[in-house]
Amino acid sequence: MQSHWAAEHLLVIRTLMERSAIYRRALAPIVLSLGLLGLAAAYCGWFFGVDAPRSFVVYWSGIGLLGISGAYVMARQQALKVAEAFWSAPTRRVTQALLPSLFVGFVASSVAALLPPGHAWSQWWILPVWMILYGCGLHAAGFFMPRGIKLFGWGFILLGCALAGWLSFIPVAVPLARAHGVMGATFGGLHLAYGVYLYFSEPRNNEP
Repeated sequence: MQSHWAAEHLLVIRTLMERSAIYRRALAPIVLSLGLLGLAAAYCGWFFGVDAPRSFVVYWSGIGLLGISGAYVMARQQALKVAEAFWSAPTRRVTQALLPSLFVGFVASSVAALLPPGHAWSQWWILPVWMILYGCGLHAAGFFMPRGIKLFGWGFILLGCALAGWLSFIPVAVPLARAHGVMGATFGGLHLAYGVYLYFSEPRNNEP
């Protein structure tokens, strides 16, 4: 049993090394797409007045699910182009790394959506929770992906902690409508900036 696990682990490492350039190349359009989705979702949420606590949580949870699903579809399309199995060992490892943060995020979002409208958790406090959990998930997945992902994850962790600290000291409640701007700037703007960096820093002469 242990020898089988070691063999599978070595296979994962070898596959990741062989596909590192391909995965990095596929990462740029994924991150850019997530950035555009975040900005569009922030604008739509503000424009259509999605500012009730429960509606806000459900709305952004749906956007998150859409983003994750789209990222998997784009990643697997790129992998299938190079004749890699759909549910490969690297994909399983990345998914396993993301699962704890995604599960806790799902539980926190469900609790926030079910709490009474005036409760703090159903308003601004869910934002730093999302940021920190997302950053932890990226950092965990970064052990199987380009190392920049871990730094990107740390960015979300630090921003989430800073937002939590700010929320602890503000004397009055901030309208929830402004939270769409925070979500757009972080989950939209940061992804867009990182995607642009990946796109322009990718060597053009690398072939799969």
